[in-house]
Amino acid sequence: MFNKIGSVILLVDDMERSTQFYKDTIGLKLKVKTTDWIEFFDKGTTLALHPRKRKGKDESDDGHPNVLVGFMVSDLDQVAKDLKSKNVRFFKEPKSEPFGKHAIILDPDDHLISIAEIQSTTSTEEFDLIGFLGAE
Repeated sequence: MFNKIGSVILLVDDMERSTQFYKDTIGLKLKVKTTDWIEFFDKGTTLALHPRKRKGKDESDDGHPNVLVGFMVSDLDQVAKDLKSKNVRFFKEPKSEPFGKHAIILDPDDHLISIAEIQSTTSTEEFDLIGFLGAE
C-alpha cells in the first residue's frame, strides 16, 4: 500500500531565508527550486519547503501543524478506497495533479499526511505535494 516516505515537508514563512539556511548554512544539496516548492537531496527521502500562512508559532491558519510527512504509493485510487473503508478522514480528496495523483488525510491527532502517486515522467517543478492552494 504505502511504498516509502517520499518527503518531509516544512511549511515556512520565508522561502528565501529558509532556502539559504538549508542550502548555504547547513549545506544540503538543492534538487528543485520554484516559487512555492523547494526540494533538497537527489535520492531517497526529500526535505521540501513550502510557504505557509502564518497564524501561531506552531500552527498554520487552518490549525494544522507546520510539518507534514509525504508518503508515496503506487495506486492512489486503491489506497484511498481502502482508507475510506476504514473511516480515515480526508483533508484533500484524491485529485489529479500535473505530477500524478494526490490526497491528504488526517491522523487521529489531525496531523496532515500527504499521499502521492507520482508519474515517473513528470517534472517536479509543478509538484505541490501539500496541495493547500487547491485543498478542498
